[in-house]
Amino acid sequence: MLIYGGRLVDPIAGTDGLFDVRLRDGLVSEVGQHLAAFDGEDSLNASGACVAPGFIDMHVHLRDPGFPEKETLATGSLAAARGGFTAVACMPNTEPALDTTGVVADLLRRADAPEIACRIYPIAAMTRGRLGVEALDYAALAAAGAVAFSDDGSPVNDDAVMRAVALAARTTGRRLIAHAEDEDPMVVRDLGLARETGAAWHIAHVSTAISADAVAEARRSGVDVTCEVTPHHLLFTRELTVSHGGGAKVNPPLRGAKDARALRDAVRNGEIDAFASDHAPHTSCEKSLPFEKAAYGFTGLEVAVGAYAHAIPDLPVSRFVELLSTNPARILGVPGGTLAVGAPADLTIFADRPWTVHAQAFASKGHSTPFDGMRLPRAAVATIVAGRLRYRAEGFGSA
Repeated sequence: MLIYGGRLVDPIAGTDGLFDVRLRDGLVSEVGQHLAAFDGEDSLNASGACVAPGFIDMHVHLRDPGFPEKETLATGSLAAARGGFTAVACMPNTEPALDTTGVVADLLRRADAPEIACRIYPIAAMTRGRLGVEALDYAALAAAGAVAFSDDGSPVNDDAVMRAVALAARTTGRRLIAHAEDEDPMVVRDLGLARETGAAWHIAHVSTAISADAVAEARRSGVDVTCEVTPHHLLFTRELTVSHGGGAKVNPPLRGAKDARALRDAVRNGEIDAFASDHAPHTSCEKSLPFEKAAYGFTGLEVAVGAYAHAIPDLPVSRFVELLSTNPARILGVPGGTLAVGAPADLTIFADRPWTVHAQAFASKGHSTPFDGMRLPRAAVATIVAGRLRYRAEGFGSA
């Protein structure tokens, strides 16, 4: 396939301009200007759009195994492709949890099926059953394909257990992804353990100014820590719960305007490493309950690209690509993040095309999102995984 006429943005290669990209045998085979199509070669006209290394969402919930009424690998991967993501990393809060090599291997086997529309990378649990008590064989989990470790919505509260996990996991080279329930104190604790043990840490869905500042300060002092932010924490505040009730219930909760503003500033000044949607699909019934009983989280994969552009409209495109592709690939240690020759033929093509969110039309089984009905300024218009076109917006790419 030849993708031509688009603005190629590749922060690693230092490329930002009109370049064509040729794909062959699942890899990038040529990058240049005014490349001629070979006989029999498919071509895609990317004029008016940006061509980037494939976007990677490093924090999604695919609900598989255990909760097919919420999501499956097939529906979640299709939602990812429609949202412009060539790869996702899925959290272990499944049933059973992703806490054994067998469960991880089975997920990867099923993720290799033809109907799966993007790459799927499993994040294994930190402790047995995500109960915060028993450490696991992290080397074996990493060998089975786990790209990181997290207990996600069940953070490890016992300091001694968390220290033991960090010491045992650090030799794998995989990051510990911390979900801080009592956010600011637990982030401070985790940063202290990262400094003490030398383990690589990642703070999921930072939502407060205090936590963002703590991560930045720890990094300046030499701690190996990265962090992510979600579109909803950049844009919405706790006042949304008045109008949306359980539809605005998420963990960590929406904060005040001061925190949202601080997070946007942290993105601009380079203190946030990655964008991550925290895609958390639920049934409509679960989200329509009164606030106290409603499920935490909402669907995010299909709105993320537009939501980030809406939240920070002045963000340079190169920084946008870093946060969605270059940095997630580096943090997780997975292929991608660049379109250099020899790199995987995973591409996200996006354009500043305003569109209105219609949640009922999502590919995801989860249709609850506070972005429903909003007008967003940017959209993924094509998603290519391993050289295969997995999504193309209607009317895009014709000669």
